[in-house]
Amino acid sequence: MHAALESLTILIAEDSAADRMLLSSIVRRQGHEVLTAANGAEAVEAFRQNRPQLVLMDAMMPVMDGFEAAQQIKALAGETLVPIIFLTSLSESEALARCLEAGGDDFLAKPYNQVILAAKIKAMDRLRRLQATVLQQRDQIARHHDYLLNEQRVAKAVFDKVAHSGCLNAANIRYLQSPYALFNGDLLLAAYTPAGDMHVLLGDFTGHGLPAAVGAMPLAEVFYGMTAKGYGLSETLREMNAKLKRILPVDMFCCATMLCLSFQSRSVEVWNGGMPDGYLHSIATGERTPLSARHLPLGVLSAQTFDDSTQVFPMAEGDRVFLLSDGVIDTCDANDQLFGVERLQRVFSDNREPDALFEEIGQALRDFGGETRDDVSMVEISLLETSPLIAPTPVYSDSGQSCPLDWSVGFEFRAATLKRFNPLPFLLQLLLEVHGLRTQSGALYSVLAELYSNALEHGVLGLDSSLKRDVSGFTRYYQQRNTRLDELQDGYVRVHLQVTPQGEGGCLVIRVEDSGKGFDVARVLDRPVDPVRLSGRGVSLIRQLGRNASWSDDGRSARVEFFWEALA
Repeated sequence: MHAALESLTILIAEDSAADRMLLSSIVRRQGHEVLTAANGAEAVEAFRQNRPQLVLMDAMMPVMDGFEAAQQIKALAGETLVPIIFLTSLSESEALARCLEAGGDDFLAKPYNQVILAAKIKAMDRLRRLQATVLQQRDQIARHHDYLLNEQRVAKAVFDKVAHSGCLNAANIRYLQSPYALFNGDLLLAAYTPAGDMHVLLGDFTGHGLPAAVGAMPLAEVFYGMTAKGYGLSETLREMNAKLKRILPVDMFCCATMLCLSFQSRSVEVWNGGMPDGYLHSIATGERTPLSARHLPLGVLSAQTFDDSTQVFPMAEGDRVFLLSDGVIDTCDANDQLFGVERLQRVFSDNREPDALFEEIGQALRDFGGETRDDVSMVEISLLETSPLIAPTPVYSDSGQSCPLDWSVGFEFRAATLKRFNPLPFLLQLLLEVHGLRTQSGALYSVLAELYSNALEHGVLGLDSSLKRDVSGFTRYYQQRNTRLDELQDGYVRVHLQVTPQGEGGCLVIRVEDSGKGFDVARVLDRPVDPVRLSGRGVSLIRQLGRNASWSDDGRSARVEFFWEALA
């Protein structure tokens, strides 16, 4: 009530002195302050100097009529609502309409009725206050919007740096990402392992925009950190699932496909949790092997019930893996028809030039002319002929002036540990405490991985490497590996590391022993390397990357050396 009775400053523009006095008296008795003008020009000047809150304007005045004065006052007021009530003896509809077109908000017919005048002033005051409130709220919203946009820009810059800090620019990767909002709810990550293999993850969080991207930061942190340390898919997936389960609300999760592309063994290991089918495309035969979802998304299951089992497929040079998010197949046209899996399959079938397949899928989406309902992501990863051992460059906090230089340590990993623990990252981190070995981290990890894999798979589990001569045998090999590892009751793998100073540098000796039956060392060492065969490369890789590699005890014990010189 107090606001409704607040005193206003009202400008009265009237060429009749008697009418001015009468109106001034009426308005003052209603509790308002009064300014007066005898013509339109005086009214405009009075408004410019005093900024009254309401104007009573006579339509017909000398020098400048009320219509022109009203237009100039409205221009001076800008966004602020200054109601103008025209005072007129005009009665024709066209004349009254002209009052409103000139900027008037209402009109009052002569002779003046005090009650109606008071009611109109109050009504115009309510409109004025409402307009002021709207403008104030608009400005608040605009400031808040700018604040949020700035926050999002900063967050997106950090997000992009984290999400793209891997090897997405590698020669064998092509990708397309089209976010539905400022933030992409789809997450594409790629990074090299210490052995030079490549981990790739395509994830799709629930929803899109900033809420969907919230989980991307911790997921990327786990992905890059564990990949750089040499952890495999299973360990990385378990940690990512546990982290998302712990931090995300119950209605959020991340569908994901994660793969490990091995250039040395020419294979791809795949885990698909809730994503659309990916495809392994064989260049030689044109065959497409679906990489179907066999698991629930990340962040749904507890650590105890999470399934980290993977599939392993052989790859030949030039073969490629296609991964996509559901935004691709859910793209919808004007007739509410989806792009769908069938159209995607037709693009595969019609392709005649493998190198153009990725562009053909993108072109098919553009030709479809649909609108996306979600974030769109598509990636192609091809197997190159060779890949250098690209180890992520670790950042160390120590000065590099001191390190252990004369020591040895031994480990024996028995059945219960072999079934669920990967010791390679732990062993690598231990060795990289020796500053001289840090430049050889990729080769070190590759040799350790081959020695440990041979000891576990061929020694303890008794798997026959010759199974991997063809594609079907490759699949049987990894099926047997998983089965025998689950059923393992005894056996061991021993790892012994010895570091000794030599001149200005040093020497590392790695010995790996297993409880298996051994193998014919001479026959394997004499066998020429077959570039086509899917097995038998491990021994030659160890001899290539290490020094003085040798096997004893019927192949159950392997020994290899690494040397380094003191850094200048």
